[in-house]
Amino acid sequence: MVADATATRTELPGAPLAGAAPTRSLRVLLVEDDDGDAFLVEEYLMETATAVELLRARSLAEAEVSLAGPVDCVLLDLGLPDTSGLDGLGRLLGLAPTIAVIVLTGLDDEHRGTEAVSSGAQDYLVKGAIDGQLLTRAIRYAVERKRADESVRRLYASEVRAAENTRLERGLLPQALVSPGVDVVAKYRPGGAEAVLGGDFYDAVECTDGSIFAVIGDVAGHGPDEAALGVCLRIAWRTLILAGADPDTIFASMQSMLVNERSSDEVFATVAMVRVRPRHGVARFWLAGHPAPFILEGGQIEPVPADATGVALGVLDDGGWVGLDRPLGPSARLLLYTDGLIEGFDEPATRRRLGEGGLRDLIPGILASGLDGPALFEEMLRQVTELNGGELIDDVAVLMLSWAGR
Repeated sequence: MVADATATRTELPGAPLAGAAPTRSLRVLLVEDDDGDAFLVEEYLMETATAVELLRARSLAEAEVSLAGPVDCVLLDLGLPDTSGLDGLGRLLGLAPTIAVIVLTGLDDEHRGTEAVSSGAQDYLVKGAIDGQLLTRAIRYAVERKRADESVRRLYASEVRAAENTRLERGLLPQALVSPGVDVVAKYRPGGAEAVLGGDFYDAVECTDGSIFAVIGDVAGHGPDEAALGVCLRIAWRTLILAGADPDTIFASMQSMLVNERSSDEVFATVAMVRVRPRHGVARFWLAGHPAPFILEGGQIEPVPADATGVALGVLDDGGWVGLDRPLGPSARLLLYTDGLIEGFDEPATRRRLGEGGLRDLIPGILASGLDGPALFEEMLRQVTELNGGELIDDVAVLMLSWAGR
């Protein structure tokens, strides 16, 4: 007899179905309350040279227990004691949308089979009108069609996500508004194996008085909501700069927008902003819970002093964002980055965070490579990823600002 869903499985000898994993038999769950019909299904499968691991459930409730494990195909009787009609199919597809389902109908309700296919089943079979070859062929085709459908669905979802990411990236990562002589090089890489877009953003604007502003920020979290909020913050920042707002008040204005637009009180953003005045040889830095930018000048690499640090946007009503002035020569460069670049490990064995110190140690060798522009950032990301022992989990945004041509 066929085994209960919660008992030992029945192994039916034979060769695996086409497309099944070579390391195991195909797992088929039979949801049938009639012992006679269940016996016939087992006999049909034994007639063919097909290796099947057959499970049995007498109700939909029992089937839910078996679906917790791997199942390739479900043979579903529509007349079960705890469901009727297509309700059982709907519940089953809700529990296991990626599993192929074949509906079993009686001779007098074949019309339900076509309705079931319209509702999401891969096929239907009429009891009393099947044999072993027909049953195994139906299972094989159902599994293959479901796999093909899932591949198409994943591809479509990937294409939609890529299109959405492209639109959001245009808002997060704009073209800098600077004149010739000011060089802005930036790089963004989404984090994680699935490359989910996050809320990292950057921008650079030159004002009519010659002042050069740059910003980089990171909205906590990953996904379209965080990316959309990052777009709002970036646009708000550029608008305030172009409107001539007092730089010391910009973080407060950005925080007001974040508080009004965020989905929950737990959402916050870290931001670093700089204003460079090339004519005066000075730069002012503002930090809102963000990693300190690096100043690269005369072969020296040093972070902006911690005196410029305030709390992240969205945490306190008054973040204490006080600007810090720092003299800079015409050959100086500024490196701004988000924390995704330094949150990886300095090597897989130690599981110690790279941190600002680790990045600072890497920079001289990267600069000595002679690379410039985007290639410089590619090498930086390559080395950080190699130290981490795999892809970085968080988004990474990097921006290099220089004004030697001015």
